[in-house]
Amino acid sequence: MGSQAIFHFFKGTSILVTGATGYLAKVFIEKILRIQPEIRKVYLLIRALNADLATQRMQNEVVGIDLFRVLRDRWGEDLDSFISEKVMVIAGDISLGSLGLKDENIKNQMLQEIDIIVNFAASTKFDERFDISMGVNTMGALHVLNFAKQCHQLKLLVHTSTAYVCGEAREAIVLEKPFEMGQTLKGTLKLDIRAEMNLLEKKLDELRAMNSSENAIKCAMKSYGIERANLYGWPNTYVFTKAMGEMLTVHHKDSLPLIIIRPTMVTSTYKDPFPGWIEGLRTLDSIICGYGRGKIPCFLGHPDTILDTIPADMVINCMITAIVAHSNQTNFKNFIYHVSSSLRNPFKIYDVHNICYDYFMKTPYKNKNGKPIVISKGTLLTSMDAFNTYMKTRYILPLKVLNVVNKVFCQCSRDVYDDSHRKIKSVIRLVELYKPYVFFKAVFDDTNVENLRRATDYNMDGVRLEFDPNSIDWTEYVMKTHIPGLIKYVMK
Repeated sequence: MGSQAIFHFFKGTSILVTGATGYLAKVFIEKILRIQPEIRKVYLLIRALNADLATQRMQNEVVGIDLFRVLRDRWGEDLDSFISEKVMVIAGDISLGSLGLKDENIKNQMLQEIDIIVNFAASTKFDERFDISMGVNTMGALHVLNFAKQCHQLKLLVHTSTAYVCGEAREAIVLEKPFEMGQTLKGTLKLDIRAEMNLLEKKLDELRAMNSSENAIKCAMKSYGIERANLYGWPNTYVFTKAMGEMLTVHHKDSLPLIIIRPTMVTSTYKDPFPGWIEGLRTLDSIICGYGRGKIPCFLGHPDTILDTIPADMVINCMITAIVAHSNQTNFKNFIYHVSSSLRNPFKIYDVHNICYDYFMKTPYKNKNGKPIVISKGTLLTSMDAFNTYMKTRYILPLKVLNVVNKVFCQCSRDVYDDSHRKIKSVIRLVELYKPYVFFKAVFDDTNVENLRRATDYNMDGVRLEFDPNSIDWTEYVMKTHIPGLIKYVMK
């Protein structure tokens, strides 16, 4: 399967992209428009109240960003006309039936024309409100599937999930296999998704009946999501609701051609369209940015824990290749892809710690006054017991002393105390959310992805569809590409 055949495949096709303002979706949209300008139409489903607001979001959050500068350089003043010809922005919401589409004429046009649907839409916060996560990650996946079934000439539905639907993984190797409907990570329990939706609605009704404030409802829904996830063996609301979304999609797909892409921790672009583009703080980046700003004096995790990371462009290259490989096929057995690095090119917490220290020692981040921030090597805490001891001796006990001083003498330090107390609670909550990943012991099988790699000729006219993690030198990538990208696009 050569690159020329892959690029030619998209000529004259129409693609629906949901979650079009998301990180991976943008990389996909840019790539498709760049490698195949003769694509028929790219429909972008964007959450907005109307078409004008959706178009405004597309201009500000998609084609107007730096990621599209290669396309901008190529097309120059003609880019706007090219975009208006090839891209159609649709206001909608996958948490609603029929994707929230209000214009029947546009809906019918889409059902007639669309060849491929790529569902990127997701709520990715680990502790998002349970109702929001269920609406987008679980029921949204089913709504996209139901819409796909109505499309007259659909070749393929691509569902973007996450490798971490496996939870904390009891097996040494996590296989590329689907969930069964109702499966849990605690074998003694049975998961009823419809019952979960009913319980969720009941919980919301109870809160509203109590005249709870919006903030109280938000907090309650966040806690409730974690509670329900933990009950069935998942560590957080995000992976729990994504797992349920997979279950619904696979169980109800019937004969519809489906592939599920499960990336691990997605990082900045490796090479394409240029190195280092990133948007927002990904899982690993909160630690890196906090460390560079001098706000994180310690790293949590066992030195040998593998942080399975993969650049965004490799995820999209794998996805594009898989689309071509599976289009117009039905009932193929191997339809799940772990786009990952842990099996073939492991990147360990110990390496992250050392690389970050080397980088910020050589190139210190500057504070708002323009002065370099001096960092220390920091402490690597290799267990939760070590973390708890560290927090107790360095922060919690001194804070208790400060509280006593406040009560006995005066209230002049109350603001300092309250601020410190909030920060400590925030740190402890973040550690609880990230703990499953900094002590993650398994690696991800990528046999299906490896088979795609073997079947693909990467090169064509200087354009690459590379997704082999073995090509990554982690030290060079993080030092010369990823951290500089973070500083330019996120830390600013």
